[in-house]
Amino acid sequence: MISTIAMPIKGLKRIGLTFQNNVHYQLHPDELIKDALKRDEGELADTGALVIKTGEFTGRCPKDKFIVSDEITADTVHWGGFNQPIEEKFFHVIYGKIMHYLNGRKEVWVRDCFACADPQYKLSIRVVNETPALNLFAYNMFMRPSEHDLETFEPEWTILNAPGLKLNAAECGIRQSNAAVVSFKHKTILIAGTGYTGEIKKGIFTILNYVLPQQEGVLSMHCSANMGEDGDTALFFGLSGTGKTTLSADPERKLIGDDEHGWSDKNVFNFEGGCYAKCINLSKEKEPEIFNAVHDGALLENINFYEGTHTVNYDDSTITENTRVSYPLSYIGNAIEPSIGSQPKNIFFLTCDANGVLPPVSRLNPAQAMYQFISGYTAKVAGTEAGVTEPKSTFSACFGAPFLPLHPGKYAEMLGEKLKSTNVKVWLINTGWTGGSYGVGNRMKLSYTRAMISAALKGELDKVNFEADPVFGFEIPLSCPNVPVEILNPRNTWDNKAAYDERANALALEFVKNFEKYAAGVSEEILKAAPKAV
Repeated sequence: MISTIAMPIKGLKRIGLTFQNNVHYQLHPDELIKDALKRDEGELADTGALVIKTGEFTGRCPKDKFIVSDEITADTVHWGGFNQPIEEKFFHVIYGKIMHYLNGRKEVWVRDCFACADPQYKLSIRVVNETPALNLFAYNMFMRPSEHDLETFEPEWTILNAPGLKLNAAECGIRQSNAAVVSFKHKTILIAGTGYTGEIKKGIFTILNYVLPQQEGVLSMHCSANMGEDGDTALFFGLSGTGKTTLSADPERKLIGDDEHGWSDKNVFNFEGGCYAKCINLSKEKEPEIFNAVHDGALLENINFYEGTHTVNYDDSTITENTRVSYPLSYIGNAIEPSIGSQPKNIFFLTCDANGVLPPVSRLNPAQAMYQFISGYTAKVAGTEAGVTEPKSTFSACFGAPFLPLHPGKYAEMLGEKLKSTNVKVWLINTGWTGGSYGVGNRMKLSYTRAMISAALKGELDKVNFEADPVFGFEIPLSCPNVPVEILNPRNTWDNKAAYDERANALALEFVKNFEKYAAGVSEEILKAAPKAV
């Protein structure tokens, strides 16, 4: 299919494109794949998916992400940690270098698209890419405008993406040769020196996490969402590798989205038009919806084939544990269109506990829910960030600290208001280790996790008895359909009970220590929900 859509020449010239090169606008995926193959950017798998390597970076680089400090952000962004300031003058330096670089290429690829499924909050985006493969990623991940939409399309935000450009750190006010820079004043995201596609999607997620809570009163969330046949919406919070994408792709429920959502006074809506799934150890038996989505138009990253074939070896982590696939939401057969759901009835906080001491399923009261949301405990799973090769305990506020420009208390306050005004049930799900910590125990079986979530969604856990965890206070069910009773209380799965008690207490102390920085801004009720460390 050849694109016949008129190119917005004036708009592209306004951002600095000189048209000395061949500018490809709004190409169909078939054309993008053809261009990528012609340029030796990738290969086709036997399923028809395009396979690429992202180069030096196979994960996000949080230390190389910056927000321009200016009159808009100086007093509103929660600076420090993941929110690193950069002077506006350096934004202009990097912008100029990217435009000079892109104008020096023989070809560039441009795509207009949207974020936010609810028309009331729709954000128009223009993406300018150095490569067709990255433009395919933008096609897969953002919402695709109709030809009618494009006739009057005016981008509110622009992404300039130049993975082949290595920056001079001293000249550009950055740490090394790669950077992702967000300017709320200029409504522009600059990405240079990294070919990792996730920087594109998380750049837009970052701006929505700033704009929606402040300007629209919408809670932005790092979560997946699905809906049952009765219209009951469920939210799944968690960082990369905890199971958001996998667990929301449920054949018995309709998928709203797998990663980024907004919760307004009237609904839950997806920010994206696609899914970005981890595919290490992917199999048709474990994750059939994702496995079957890897076909023509899907984009696989950093995987290898079985030798002498074009069949993907999903178990191969030679390049990275963070192997990925992106595809349009429509590739999931039971996805909702438009991707909007009702007010949620169940919320699941997913954690990958490398300590092996948290229960696989537990029920939280409102205070515990707020405490856990602010804490955002999980483990950094290998490959999701550069330099992480094995699980490491971490606390990420609101299960998404790297993408939150505002103080975590803002998001927590908004969630607290939602919990108080609804009858939503909150559950903590540990998809991490059982029977011991990482290196001793085993990862929780996906089939058991699915059974626990299914029981919660169907109300089956409302009919069983619970016991309180003596350290963390969560309510642990004494039984759960299709799950062995002996694994429900994590202490029972450890051979050495004293070692479990010691590790559980150590984790409790980590919770308390981490929460100190939030203690002044929360209620006494939430503070009392802290684990009981000794």
